Amino acid sequence: MTVTSMTVIELFSKELEQEAQTTRKMLERVPADKYDWKLHQKSMSMIQLATHVAELPAWIKMVLTTDELDFAQNPYQPVKIANTEELVAYFEKSQAEGLAALAEAQDEQLDQPWTLREGDQIYSTSSKADVIRMSISQIIHHRAQLGVYLRLLDIPIPGSYGPSADETGF
Repeated sequence: MTVTSMTVIELFSKELEQEAQTTRKMLERVPADKYDWKLHQKSMSMIQLATHVAELPAWIKMVLTTDELDFAQNPYQPVKIANTEELVAYFEKSQAEGLAALAEAQDEQLDQPWTLREGDQIYSTSSKADVIRMSISQIIHHRAQLGVYLRLLDIPIPGSYGPSADETGF
């Protein structure tokens, strides 16, 4: 048996593609008539959360093509989504951007610093590799939050790393 080693970029690409399968299924289940629903007053609305999940793969391109995100210079403006088809299409666009950026990336880029800030307030500075890893983790994290929203609305949840209770009947 031959064992091949993958580069970090190849590992990120593989993981992004694997996570897209579950993310896509989750986003397809977001009902337009519940877009304004919130789990709690401090929580994002269903559409805010789903849009954030859908946009996160594109953050990989941003990380690889910039050295920082400064909210003071670039205030966060989420894309307006009118229906679930638009939501899934937005995710597919973001996913394609993230994968394309990884396909063009060079290993030496991964050690370069990337900063998240708001003007003089620096939230974090990490290597681009760490920020890409965090972006993929954020997809998983926020997708799980979306799963809680769907569960509380009695909408069947797809399995992530095996079948869900909705798929097994448990």
